[in-house]
Amino acid sequence: MKIATWNINGINARTEHLLKWLKDFAPDVALLQELKTPGTAVPEMEIKELGYHIEYVGQKSFNGVAILSKLPIELVLDKLPGDDEDEQARYIEADIGGIRCASIYFPNGNPINTEKFTYKLDFMKRVIERTKLLLSEDLPFVLAGDYNVAPDNGDVYDINKMGDDAICQEEARELYREHLFLGLTNAFKLYHPESGQFSWWDYRGGGWNKDHGVLIDHLLLSPQAADLLVNAGIDKTPRGWEKASDHTPVWCELEI
Repeated sequence: MKIATWNINGINARTEHLLKWLKDFAPDVALLQELKTPGTAVPEMEIKELGYHIEYVGQKSFNGVAILSKLPIELVLDKLPGDDEDEQARYIEADIGGIRCASIYFPNGNPINTEKFTYKLDFMKRVIERTKLLLSEDLPFVLAGDYNVAPDNGDVYDINKMGDDAICQEEARELYREHLFLGLTNAFKLYHPESGQFSWWDYRGGGWNKDHGVLIDHLLLSPQAADLLVNAGIDKTPRGWEKASDHTPVWCELEI
C-alpha cells in the first residue's frame, strides 16, 4: 500500500496537477492538505473517475483536508478532538484496508509572538492526545500531513535565515519530539536520515531552482504500521510543474 501526503495549496487551482499525479504516481492512498475550498467545489467526479474514493473537510479560502483511496474509506473523524470551538478544517481520519490514516494540516504559527503560534502549540498538544488514544487501541496507523515543523536544523536549507520562523521554534520542535517519542516512526527519515532533503520551497527568491527548501511534510507511523514499512521517499516531480504547489508529495509504502 503506497500512502502519500501532499499539501496541494488549492485543489481547484491545481486540479489538473492532482489528476496527472494520481495517474502517474498512482498512490493507493493520498492524504491532501490546504484544499482552500468549501466542499461544494471539490472536483469529486474527476477524482472518482480515476478509481478513487474521497472523504474531505472543506473550508472557504483556507485549510481543508482530504483522504483519497483506491480502497473504500470508513470515516472515523472529520475534526480533531479537544476543542469544540475550533472550526478550522485541519483533521480527517479514516480506516482504509486495515490501516487507520489521518490527513493533518498543522497550523503555520507565524508570527510567533501572536495567538497564531499559541494555537499551533495547542493544536500539536491535541494531536499528541489523539495519538495516545490511537496507540492504546493497538492498531496500525499513519498520521500524515503538513506538520509545519522542521524537526532539525538539517531540515532547513539555511537555519540562519529561517531560524525565526515558527517551523523552527524550539517549543514546536519539542512537541514534535514528544509526539514522535510516543513510539512513532518518521517513515521518510528512517530511509533518508541525511540532511538537505526538502518537501517545500518558497515561491519567492527562486527557492525551487536554488533548492532553498525545508522538510515539513511527514508521515508518522505507529509501531504496527512501521513493522510493515518497506520504503519511503519524496516525489519532487510535481514541484517542477508550471504553477505548482509550493509543497511536493512525501510517501511511504507498507507491505500489506
